[in-house]
Amino acid sequence: MGRPIHFEIHVDNMDRATKFYGEVFGWTFQDWSEYAGLPYFGAVTGTDSEPGINGALMKRQGPSPEPNQAMNGYACTMGVEDYDRIEAKILENGGKVALPKHALPGMAWQGYYLDTEGNIFGIHQPDANAK
Repeated sequence: MGRPIHFEIHVDNMDRATKFYGEVFGWTFQDWSEYAGLPYFGAVTGTDSEPGINGALMKRQGPSPEPNQAMNGYACTMGVEDYDRIEAKILENGGKVALPKHALPGMAWQGYYLDTEGNIFGIHQPDANAK
C-alpha cells in the first residue's frame, strides 16, 4: 500500500480546465459531480494497459495560488514523448512557463508550467542524451 492511485487538480473554471487538459494531454472527462456534491470531473489519462493513474478536476474551495508563491503541495508531472511539441500545446492553450525546460543530465528533459487555473505541473521526456 501507499502507491498513488488518484490525483485531484483544484480549478476555478471547469470548462476552461477540461479544455486545457483535454487539448494538451488528450485526457477525457466524466462528470462525477452528483457523487461528490460539487463540480468534480473524473480524468481518464490513458488506457489501463499504460502505466500511470487517473484523477479528477474539482472545483477549488479556496483562493487561487498567488503568482510567485512557494509550492505548497504536490506537483504532478506527466511523461511525454516529445517535450517541445507538448510545451507548444501548453502555451497555445493558455498555459505559462513556471520553470523552463532543463536537462536532468543523462536522464531526461524536465520543466514546469502553470495551467489555466494557476496550478503548477511538470512534463518529463526521458532522454539519455540530455545535457
